[in-house]
Amino acid sequence: MKERILQLLKKTAPEVNLSELDPKAKLREELDIDSIDWLNLIVSIDEELGIDIPESDYDQLTTLDEMIHYLSRIKHE
Repeated sequence: MKERILQLLKKTAPEVNLSELDPKAKLREELDIDSIDWLNLIVSIDEELGIDIPESDYDQLTTLDEMIHYLSRIKHE
């Protein structure tokens, strides 16, 4: 799951060196992406992973670790 998420992050912010990404840091700040890029990332997750994320859950995806945990949990439900 982590590798697939990193691929989607790279598509959203190709200039970012993901090997330096702090998994506990706020993703939007680390990637320096705006709200449109963030929504595009959410749409990419839906399209690529088949996981529809309700807007009410966006606050559970603020860091890479949180995103991995959330998506892994949803994928296995």
